[in-house]
Amino acid sequence: MNRLRNRLVLLFVAATLAPVAATVWIAGSLLEHSLSYSTTDQVDALSKALEATGREFYQRSRESLKQDAQAGRLTPRAYTPADLPEAPPALRNFFESGEEERFVLSSDADNRLLYMVRRAGGVSLYHRDLGGVNLARLAEQFRLARQAVEKSRARDLRRGLLCTFGLLAAAVWVVSLAGLVLLAHRVSRPIQQLTGGLARLASGDLSARLPEGRDDEVGRALRAFNHTAAQLEQSRDRLVYLTQLASWQALARKTAHELKNSLTPIRLTMEELLARPGQSDRAFLAQAARIVVEEVESLERRVRAFSEFAAEPPVRPVDLDVNAAVEERVTLLRAAHPGLTYQTRLAVSLPQVRADEDLLKGILTNLLENAAEAAGDSGAVLVLTGVEGAQVFVEVHDSGPGLSEEARQTLFEPTISFKPGGMGLGLSIARKNALLAGGDILLVKGALGGAGFRVLLGAAPAPDYAAHPGR
Repeated sequence: MNRLRNRLVLLFVAATLAPVAATVWIAGSLLEHSLSYSTTDQVDALSKALEATGREFYQRSRESLKQDAQAGRLTPRAYTPADLPEAPPALRNFFESGEEERFVLSSDADNRLLYMVRRAGGVSLYHRDLGGVNLARLAEQFRLARQAVEKSRARDLRRGLLCTFGLLAAAVWVVSLAGLVLLAHRVSRPIQQLTGGLARLASGDLSARLPEGRDDEVGRALRAFNHTAAQLEQSRDRLVYLTQLASWQALARKTAHELKNSLTPIRLTMEELLARPGQSDRAFLAQAARIVVEEVESLERRVRAFSEFAAEPPVRPVDLDVNAAVEERVTLLRAAHPGLTYQTRLAVSLPQVRADEDLLKGILTNLLENAAEAAGDSGAVLVLTGVEGAQVFVEVHDSGPGLSEEARQTLFEPTISFKPGGMGLGLSIARKNALLAGGDILLVKGALGGAGFRVLLGAAPAPDYAAHPGR
């Protein structure tokens, strides 16, 4: 429903037709009666008729209230002399007057007729609601009407009516103009904000956001702009990260190629030297050969790590049960860290995700191993699963010392490690795999006092049973 359009149409009709109708009605009424003094006579006659009608209504209301009170159809409120200090002033005046009964009109707010009767030992108070007829207000209006009649007879009615018409017409048009100005401001301001935001976005400022709060088409446009800007900013960050990964991968490939060219002949030569019998100082040669072989193996491990980082494995997405994958990884790693306390809080009825099974297992293994190393032998690791919007998430928390500000800034950059003996490729590879699976890895506040990581994964689409009626 186009509420903004309908609102504009209604306001335009009201702003144009209402002043015209009001002007025509006021002009016709006032100019018709401004030609003679008959209006004064009519007001005089009307005020006297209203006075007579009000007096008749008052007399009938009195008789009806009195009859109902005498017939016992009304329950009075009894006041003893001890209650009089707290009683209404009208009741105290009646008690002091010595009268047997009295009728009194209450204030404008109550609009009731009070009937006070003197009884043995006090006063009984009956009352009746006069409904929509407010006699006190009617009497006041009659008094004001009489004053107006007397004043109008002493001045020029034609001049007064013409002035009144001019003032009323001017007031109606001023109010209409103010309404149109306010409407134009309310419509144009969000459009100007949207135009300014688009200009900032076009200039490259992806952090541009617009204030929300409206519940119409303009409000939905503002929310759509903010959502689009946020998506563009997130896509830009991911693209920058993937671009950096591409350059780091090229460096890793080149490093691996150069190292392999040097390591292969060294390994073959040392193995040949170790295999030759009858050489002097064989123990020394054997020791030297073992040292060289061990160093070569260490270099080969680093080469394999770079090669794994640089490789682009084929992604085979399938529908996976995240809870089952988490339980399988935790069970596997619990045996390797018997001193750790593993806690799992898995969401019930968690939807399946669409991801590569090997990539998901690699991501979970890396995060769980890092959490175990950070927590220590007697620490704790917590694993959570849940749903956030259209994505499923897995969180891994540890009870370790947490991350420094420097570590947070360069956490996912390759070749930068804050662990003894680490090469800084684990989290980079894990995040690359998460991005390949359509998700991401984010740093969150640790629930156990240490570090916390959240893995976002896209939920698998619901099965189309209409396309497969046999299932």
